[in-house]
Amino acid sequence: MADLHDLTALEQAAAVRSREVSPVELVDHYLARVDRLSDGVGAFVTVTGDRARDTARAAERRLSREGEELPRLFGVPTAIKDLNLTAGVRTSFGSATTADFVPDVSDEVVLRIEAAGLVSLGKTNTPEFGSPCYTEPDVAPPARTPWDLDRMAGGSSGGAGAAVAAGLVPFAQGSDGGGSIRIPASCCGLVGLKPSRGRVSAGPVYGDPVGLGTNGPLARTVRDAAVLLDVMAGPAAGDPFWAPPLPPGETFLDWCDRDPGRFRIARSSSPFLDGGVVHPQCLQAYDDATALLEGLGHHVEEIDLAPPAEAMPVFETCWSVLTALSPAPAGTEHLLRPLTRWLQERGRAVGGPEFGLAVAEMRRIAATLLRRLAPYDVVLTPTLAQPPLRVGEIRDDADPARDFANQKAFTPFTSAWNVTGMPAISLPLHMTPEGLPVGVMLAARPAEEHLLLALSAQVEQAAPWHDRRPPCW
Repeated sequence: MADLHDLTALEQAAAVRSREVSPVELVDHYLARVDRLSDGVGAFVTVTGDRARDTARAAERRLSREGEELPRLFGVPTAIKDLNLTAGVRTSFGSATTADFVPDVSDEVVLRIEAAGLVSLGKTNTPEFGSPCYTEPDVAPPARTPWDLDRMAGGSSGGAGAAVAAGLVPFAQGSDGGGSIRIPASCCGLVGLKPSRGRVSAGPVYGDPVGLGTNGPLARTVRDAAVLLDVMAGPAAGDPFWAPPLPPGETFLDWCDRDPGRFRIARSSSPFLDGGVVHPQCLQAYDDATALLEGLGHHVEEIDLAPPAEAMPVFETCWSVLTALSPAPAGTEHLLRPLTRWLQERGRAVGGPEFGLAVAEMRRIAATLLRRLAPYDVVLTPTLAQPPLRVGEIRDDADPARDFANQKAFTPFTSAWNVTGMPAISLPLHMTPEGLPVGVMLAARPAEEHLLLALSAQVEQAAPWHDRRPPCW
């Protein structure tokens, strides 16, 4: 039998159900890898080993009872991002101001992961309040891509990306308000899916009134990402909006085995944000993906995705206000990072009517883009403008405005689909000559994750990447 971490999440689940491996064996195997590798790649902020072993032992007792119907992923290890409330577990939000916070409630997405029988090993690394596209917090080591430990894992789900890519868990939950799942996916050579707005409940806090952010999966295969989305998806009582569900009896995993048919695909390498100069290797990945899609029978045509001039100021207004909604506890403000202070000051300077107008303008920009893209089944772009950069290369504590500009130049494509609410996925189709992963991004119409996953699974079958592993594997 292969090493346990060589198996996909679905393969591990099948091995648990067939009694070839126990949940305790899986947890012990992964915790040993976490102990050996986590600090080097900056994956975990908090490891909950005792809690995970207790959960695994309880899972084994359930397995011993004959006739009980168990969830598909029962007994498989995973991890929770340190932005998501987890009752009884330290949740620092990546900030020294809340380094010892322990919530007494869990986010809805955490409850669903637990209800699915998955076993969390702890909380994965994230930057302060999830704002930057790099993961270099004060409460943990920087998150690094396992492909080159001098280079970043991206953010804000950088710890989740590093954990999955280094084989510390088979898949993990992340969240994405401007690219925070897809950026680490590209930097770490993973599949990263941002679902449609309303596909995954944001309860009970509902902390994003703009509607940019959502939870989603990071995985090594499309099928593992799809089955984790099946766990997360669906509204909770009280949700303000939700994406229409699949028909009864259908799952996102099932759609990975369906022929997507022949799609009309728009492609664009024009950055959505100002200042992005696209690296030749990112363009090579994009062109190779175009050829692959055409070879699979899809029609690909060039379009211009350049947004209206007012899009960037509107996005920045909304982003700064969202950052200001994560205040530091009284007396700890001096512990905030310079970038966070700068963004919060910008956000607090925005008046209520100005914010309302910005949200309305963002809706109009989204509607214009959705109408432009309505004739197409899918949109293809690069995921990022650069391969993974060196740790610290973007960050500029002395000049937060420069820091923010650097982030925009690195991630000029991802936030478009947060604005529109469309589902988007980064696929690890390319490696640079230096051995660095580079993702390409596909986006679909709102609520059409099933078609996006069907196409992505077809792409993975044509150009598989599962056996591509970093040096620490």
